[in-house]
Amino acid sequence: MSLSAGPAGGPVLVVGSVALDSVETPFGRVEGALGGSACYASVAAAFFSPVRMVAVVGEDFSYENVAQLAHHDVDLAGLRRVPGETFRWRGYYDYDLNQAHTISTELNVFEGFRPDLPEHYRHSPYAFLANIDPELQLSVLDQLVRPRLVACDTMNYWIERARDRVLEVLARVDIALMNDAEARQLCEEPNLITAARRILNYGPGIVIIKKGEHGALMLSRESYFSAPSYPLEEVRDPTGAGDTFAGGFLGYLARTGQTDDEALRRAVICGAVLASFTVEDFSLRRLFRLTQEEIVERYDEVLTMIRCGAL
Repeated sequence: MSLSAGPAGGPVLVVGSVALDSVETPFGRVEGALGGSACYASVAAAFFSPVRMVAVVGEDFSYENVAQLAHHDVDLAGLRRVPGETFRWRGYYDYDLNQAHTISTELNVFEGFRPDLPEHYRHSPYAFLANIDPELQLSVLDQLVRPRLVACDTMNYWIERARDRVLEVLARVDIALMNDAEARQLCEEPNLITAARRILNYGPGIVIIKKGEHGALMLSRESYFSAPSYPLEEVRDPTGAGDTFAGGFLGYLARTGQTDDEALRRAVICGAVLASFTVEDFSLRRLFRLTQEEIVERYDEVLTMIRCGAL
């Protein structure tokens, strides 16, 4: 794998949340650290392709955080600073790092977030709609002009409270991403393969189910692919891993300009590799230290890990 080629398909639009997270795990804690789906996905995608972020922050959002995002080649013309405080989440993980426990959620300025895309953003060929209100996802879809590929995520909160609108979004996107619990909840189906096939019937051409430390499944109507996660000896904070996966996945597709089955499989591995770096430290610290050489090395390690000769 090489990351030397320039972006072939064009920039990636990312619409989601920017947050200040306070997180505690058995391995440490942070207070008011940079987080949010838009941040994780944007920084991950930027390793492969130009990125345009749409989000909102409050007056308490530091210019150091803005500088970090800009330094990693994230176009912030769509990042609005408005009066009030930035979205804040406080939570913790026990030794089961697949399950986050929320202590408090303060939406603050995010409660009034209405994504209004700058004019040049509306022609973005690739878009990732993070797990925000499906009404907002639909609003973004209405503003996009002939995108080549749109992926969306969701969360259990919206599946429970706005299921019909979630289904409307799924009918209009190309790729649906969600974790295993969300897929089971949406489809009321314990078997993930059956659930994924049901989601395909809702409209998207591709379904990716994220399974945390157990990897990811990708299904289309013609193919099936199961990717492992990278085996880590140290996991400090899983916050943002799923959004990092989505950013790495879509960023790679944008860089290549390809959407055939082989490119999609490589993109899944890229997403898993980027996510494996995120969980090695709190917030976006590991992504901010990450180099392209490390990505290539770990990608090649995964290929070696899954390689198997003929029977």
